[in-house]
Amino acid sequence: MIDTTVAWIALPFFTGFVIYLVPKMARWLAIGIALVSAAYAGQIFLGEPLNIQLLDSFGVSLIIDRLSGFFILTNAVVTAAVIIYCWQSGKTAFFYMQATILHGSVNATFICADFISLYVALEVISIAAFLLITYPRSDRSIWVGLRYLFVSNTAMLFYLVGAVLVYKANNSFHYEGLLGSPSEAVALIFLGLLAKGGIFVSGLWLPLTHSESQSPVSAMLSGVVVKAGVFPIVRCALLLEAFDPIVRIFGVGTALLGVFWAIFEKDTKRTLAFSTISQLGFILAAPEVGGFYALTHGLVKSALFLISGILPSRNFQQLQSKPINTLVWIALVIASFSISGFPLLSGFGAKILTAKNLLPWQVIAMNLATVGTTIVFAKFIFLPHKKLVLRHDDKADASQKIQSGFWWAMLILLGGLIVANIVYYEAYTLQNIIKPLVTIAIGWLAYFVIFKKLVLKLPRWTEKFDHLIGVMSLMLIVVFWMVRV
Repeated sequence: MIDTTVAWIALPFFTGFVIYLVPKMARWLAIGIALVSAAYAGQIFLGEPLNIQLLDSFGVSLIIDRLSGFFILTNAVVTAAVIIYCWQSGKTAFFYMQATILHGSVNATFICADFISLYVALEVISIAAFLLITYPRSDRSIWVGLRYLFVSNTAMLFYLVGAVLVYKANNSFHYEGLLGSPSEAVALIFLGLLAKGGIFVSGLWLPLTHSESQSPVSAMLSGVVVKAGVFPIVRCALLLEAFDPIVRIFGVGTALLGVFWAIFEKDTKRTLAFSTISQLGFILAAPEVGGFYALTHGLVKSALFLISGILPSRNFQQLQSKPINTLVWIALVIASFSISGFPLLSGFGAKILTAKNLLPWQVIAMNLATVGTTIVFAKFIFLPHKKLVLRHDDKADASQKIQSGFWWAMLILLGGLIVANIVYYEAYTLQNIIKPLVTIAIGWLAYFVIFKKLVLKLPRWTEKFDHLIGVMSLMLIVVFWMVRV
């Protein structure tokens, strides 16, 4: 298993360079890497947890268990769906090379158990994500990419200082060294991961970055990339009980913050981006079951970002007068139902499992966040739709623009939401079914009675670059205070 793991980590990076040398094989090699990761995740679920120390206290520590398996499987399925979606889009070998390298570096974060290996993986993610964001080479995409890179690198500078302090205190970079490290080391590392993962106010860089990227890139960013910052936080909460309350507090705060912004947002992609912030909070609110929730969210949000790319408009008000293709609307509804917790889709089991692992003080706040989620996705579910008939003289017909790759991607992602029900089939009891249905009904009622007609324009100055850096400094103080207490 050790040799297999080392080969699996190295394979995407080797393949990425091969893609550039053999561009005609780019799509096939990229999809092959995703399938290899899916097979590796299956091997994790069938085998025993594994701890690997490749060298010594200076070296690489790896932990491979079911938590890793869920995140790796998410990465594999999302990457495969995005590659298939782009199959006929004319993307160059450069795009597939960066997608493959991004896939491999994200996988590495899901098995790392030491801070230096994690640092290297996160930095490679930043570079690959930057190159994908700027792929169109427009002025706007380059600025958004540079903004992402600057914020990410600033966060990782804080993180690196914290990692050095951990080693100074323990002569080891292992995650467990946090317990014997000074408070400032813990605060610096957590700040870096909070910013990288898009958590709470440290994640306000996320909406602009995700909404302005191309839809397949947004799908990867929201589906898997932000989870590279979330996963180490979940791992630390499970390894070190002392940090579990802090992680849960950030989970609750993030869930409420993201859903509040998403409710009032009028742009479809920005709504999805703020929803991503909120859903990351659900992962942190119950670390024990964060892996399954991450899988469900990754499939849903990737599907929704891909769908948003073919809608006739990004503005909800305009979409009310521009009916969308009924088949596209059905895909949109299935994904929205899942994230709202509707039975028969894995979002239902993920919501139930998370609710069962909440602490008493979390319950009210997370129930509010759940209702808020149903309000957010009611905006998508109740969009007008109609069957569009293709006419030879209507070149603007939306159905012409939908390539077969889109439908195959939807089959993979939405089919995965159905298949993933087997993970927690025990959730299907009468009591468990009634509660989410009532929650959805309350959310829909609130949407029609209050929020559909309510217009509230939230400020965007909080997303400006200088404010993002300033918020990091304030969050460092907050995290330091929480650790000290």
